Amino acid sequence: MLTEKNIRWIYVLSILFILGNCVSFYFEFYFFPLIPAALLIILLALFALEALMLFVVFATPFAINLQHLEGGLGISLPTEPIIFGIMIIYILKQLHQNSISKKVLRHPITIAIFAYLLWLFFTSITSTMPIVSFKFLIARLWYIIVFYFLAIRLFKKYDNINLFSWLYISSFSIVILYTLYQHYLLDFAERPANYVMSPFYNDHTIYGAMIAMFFPFLLFFLTNHNYTIRVRFAAFVIFIIFTTGLIFSYTRAAWLSLGVAIIAYIVLQLRIKFLVLFIIAMGIALGAYNYRAEIKMNLEKNRQDASQDFSKHIKSMSNISTDASNLERFNRWNAAFRMFEQRPVLGWGPGTYAFVYAPFQLSHEKTIISTNSGDAGNAHSEYLGPLSEAGVLGFLTFITIIVFVLATGFRLYYSIINKQMQLTVLVILLGFITYIVHGVLNDFLDTDKAAVPFWGFIAMLVAIDVYHKNKIDDKNKIDIG
Repeated sequence: MLTEKNIRWIYVLSILFILGNCVSFYFEFYFFPLIPAALLIILLALFALEALMLFVVFATPFAINLQHLEGGLGISLPTEPIIFGIMIIYILKQLHQNSISKKVLRHPITIAIFAYLLWLFFTSITSTMPIVSFKFLIARLWYIIVFYFLAIRLFKKYDNINLFSWLYISSFSIVILYTLYQHYLLDFAERPANYVMSPFYNDHTIYGAMIAMFFPFLLFFLTNHNYTIRVRFAAFVIFIIFTTGLIFSYTRAAWLSLGVAIIAYIVLQLRIKFLVLFIIAMGIALGAYNYRAEIKMNLEKNRQDASQDFSKHIKSMSNISTDASNLERFNRWNAAFRMFEQRPVLGWGPGTYAFVYAPFQLSHEKTIISTNSGDAGNAHSEYLGPLSEAGVLGFLTFITIIVFVLATGFRLYYSIINKQMQLTVLVILLGFITYIVHGVLNDFLDTDKAAVPFWGFIAMLVAIDVYHKNKIDDKNKIDIG
């Protein structure tokens, strides 16, 4: 019960806040109303760091990216400043008292991440643009520290794995509804699908990638009889929203990634060992490289452009003759290879591709959307980007992370006895696979939209491996609603 003294303080603080707003508006200072929110964030950072991280997960789909600020900076608000603050506080706490489990530090995925970051640091020193590279490294650090290391601690509580997913899914579903409404106003035409999700997502490719990444989780919540009716009904409604959003995103890579996820699901049911799959994948990659000229000639016969007709839209995915989007990807990839050939060991420096690639374009490879100044984005590949920016070891250390994550996921799925935990591993793994397939065609890990779930999914697998294997009673229903 509030005492009379406490009520007086509420009145006093309310009046002071109103007066403060009046004064700040008079002097055209419009940020004063945000002070209470800022104070709340500071309190959460000091006393409930993990709760603040969950707030960031929920806020990520709503975050707005401000580009081309002073000094060439870009920032995603409100998430990136909060993530940076969480990183600083977490590092200070670790310096005071290290709480990271030795099992986590010794985990193969953690070791691979350390090797990756160490090489990024070294190539930032040798970079052709050190300031750009160190900015890139710091941004990569805050995502890994918060959504890998701190997230593993968060996922020591098993239910937080589902909570993390629900938070992103629930806010993202609102963004999808907003996008569908904007698209409806434009008669669901194919061309506006590229930008109707603005300002929340930059374009339809990352929007579609994130829909695909969380699709397995939604199916898990929808079809799992271990959940309450309330949770499953909510999952059904959101599943319809996501499906509609995916269809009208016209994102070919998203459909491709879900197709690969279905194949991965079949492989897992057949219990094929990961080593066998890895050898087969390497063989296919080498074969494709050796016969790249023949493959390109066959692809050039396809002249189907992007279309509202679904079958034609999928067919256009392999059109490298007339489809401007596909042609521009080849232009960027070829530029990345040429950059790599000039600096194969150290690369040009992390984050430098967008500033360097212009001279590496050939006139006959340019498209109607190419720029002579090379100011229209990155390499459109999570794999060729590191290859050109950080050399062969930058590429290999990132690939090693991917391989270790997949190997861990396969091992857990095959070895875990508990049915519910096995299904959780399955949907995490399938969601992760959708993104690494997307990574062939696009690169989004420098944005909060993709980096938060990407590193979060990896943290989920490591947390299950280290803390939870076979410890959950799958007879208990879990109410996340």
